[in-house]
Amino acid sequence: MGRMYGKDVLAGDWRRRKTVPEVDAEPDLVVEDADSGFCGAVVGFESGAVVLEDRRGRRRNFPLLPAAFLLDGSPVTLRRPAPAKAPAVRQRTASGSVAVAGVRAQVAKASRIWVEGIHDAALVERIWGDDLRIEGVVVEPLDGIDELAAHVRDFGPSPQRRLGVLVDHLVAGSKESRIVAGVTSPHVLVTGHPYVDVWQAVKPAKLGIRAWPVVPPGQPWKEGVCAALGVAEPAEMWRLILSRVSSFHDVETPLINAVERLIDFVTVPQD
Repeated sequence: MGRMYGKDVLAGDWRRRKTVPEVDAEPDLVVEDADSGFCGAVVGFESGAVVLEDRRGRRRNFPLLPAAFLLDGSPVTLRRPAPAKAPAVRQRTASGSVAVAGVRAQVAKASRIWVEGIHDAALVERIWGDDLRIEGVVVEPLDGIDELAAHVRDFGPSPQRRLGVLVDHLVAGSKESRIVAGVTSPHVLVTGHPYVDVWQAVKPAKLGIRAWPVVPPGQPWKEGVCAALGVAEPAEMWRLILSRVSSFHDVETPLINAVERLIDFVTVPQD
């Protein structure tokens, strides 16, 4: 029997050999140091030790040893709480929509969105591309809208084949407004913005300028802008503009509203 239990079964620190529960040392948890009898609330940690503060405001540090504390009279082992996990941040697309993880792009639907040119298409893709791929909506550039009514007839819009059209410089009395008036199908929605070109829908501050240059009537607008800003050619200017756009925050509100209306129109659920 002596060999089994040793010379003295009461020798050593028997209290710390007992299995005791582990408790997170949360702020304001009141415990007592088993050795000294110091009783206080947890107020923090320092050099691997827990800091207790008693009711008189005195503070002492105690190592986080096994069974070193009493909680409501029972031995416990204090442990430092694991860091709180940061709440998951909802990811957003460039358009401001909630990003949907793990969703593959849909097969293209019959409905379409038309824009006036490749620059318009590139800007829409930069901001709304993720949303459109999830919805299965294709954006197609036109070479201007002079023949818009004929293109619409060829498209053959229907309740299952809707068409949205984004038009530059769609203001009262403009050539564009007269062309758009010729499109009357209830399955076609034409929206637009007031800017001469989609370039102008990008906030000038993104390019480090206070405002877009004023181009005299009769002068090509893009070339006039390039000349005013000291850029060699429109292709170079467009690369610069597009590189400064990363989300809807970088473009003017009329463009945002126009595109959002088109997306809503062509993605109406069919019965």
